Amino acid sequence: MKRIIVILFALSSLPALAEESAWQKSYQLEAGTRYAEALAALNGVEESADAGFALSRRGWLAYLQGKNQDAHAFYKRALERNPGSLEARLGITLPLLAQQRWREAAMYARQVIAESAWDYTAHVRLLAALEGQRDWRSMAEHAERLVERYPSDTTAWVYLARAQAWLGDVREARKAYSRTLERYPDHLEATRYLASKP
Repeated sequence: MKRIIVILFALSSLPALAEESAWQKSYQLEAGTRYAEALAALNGVEESADAGFALSRRGWLAYLQGKNQDAHAFYKRALERNPGSLEARLGITLPLLAQQRWREAAMYARQVIAESAWDYTAHVRLLAALEGQRDWRSMAEHAERLVERYPSDTTAWVYLARAQAWLGDVREARKAYSRTLERYPDHLEATRYLASKP
């Protein structure tokens, strides 16, 4: 009897082991930059238990292949399954930014910020969307708030410097690019700007 129970337990675990193996294979393939194969490895994986995660994973792998329409669709489905997922909201910004759908990307980034006020990734993606819209004033204001919260972050300072440069404020742009170089001494953009605006 004991042997039969062990066999039944082993047989009932087979789908879970196969699914675990599919996830493992997908991550290994992704590490080897074989994104299409990593996505294909998830075919047949049961989505019902953790659908949002499975769909977001598919969205990420589609995005890595440059299949932005597919990535957008996967992330959209992930949000339908789990409307509270900040991960899926951040994820959907990637294909939108790649497609230069700046306003939509900004909308999703702002939704994340509304739930998690100083989520770094959401703020940086919002800055990218504002830059794409050429909304230099909003970009400068937002970058100023971000450097207050993340004063050692090079990316925030670069966005601030770019916005100031586009607004024609050379003095403020120089200050922000100088701060960038303090954090990243070989930063090419900052070095070039400061050399061109002595």
